[in-house]
Amino acid sequence: MGKKVMNHSAHETNTAHEHATHDGHDGNHGHADHTAHDADPGAHHAGHTAHHADHTAHHAGHAPGTSWAMAAKATLHCLTGCAIGEILGMVIGTALLWGNVPTMILAITLAFLFGYSFTLFAVRRAGLDFKTAIKVALAADTVSIAVMELVDNAIIALTPGAMDAHLSDGLFWGALLGGFAVAFLITTPVNKWMIGRGKGHAVVHAYH
Repeated sequence: MGKKVMNHSAHETNTAHEHATHDGHDGNHGHADHTAHDADPGAHHAGHTAHHADHTAHHAGHAPGTSWAMAAKATLHCLTGCAIGEILGMVIGTALLWGNVPTMILAITLAFLFGYSFTLFAVRRAGLDFKTAIKVALAADTVSIAVMELVDNAIIALTPGAMDAHLSDGLFWGALLGGFAVAFLITTPVNKWMIGRGKGHAVVHAYH
């Protein structure tokens, strides 16, 4: 009987030892898993940050400033305003029988006015106050319009007989439209260079 009790006690002791070992193993295993889980979010976050940086770099490499299409669109925007203002100035100057110089000055002035107005109305619709809208228009269009008007009027002035031609003469319109075409080709690279550096029409894109 005493031997039986001893064996039974030994069996209980061994069982308790095995149970404790098993619990310790589970505890250690659970703690390790928990520690690994705590470490994983940091690694996951770091991976996510790196991915975000790569994504941002990818978009920076394909920035709108490098696009010829955007530069052409910005130039066409200026060209439209310039053409309306310049043609209107020529019509008014001719109707009032002004000389070539005052007519050209009026045409250039109106070209700037209409060129700025196009951008001004666009950013005003986006919600800018009038004072800020004027600053944006001046920053966006001044260089573009200046280059365009310089090229266009230089071509008109250098075209024989164009300055003395009447509105009904094909020479007048040929020189004017030809001047605009050349001005567009020259101004587009200028706009591309400026947009790529966050200047010119790049300041307008922030409000689109």
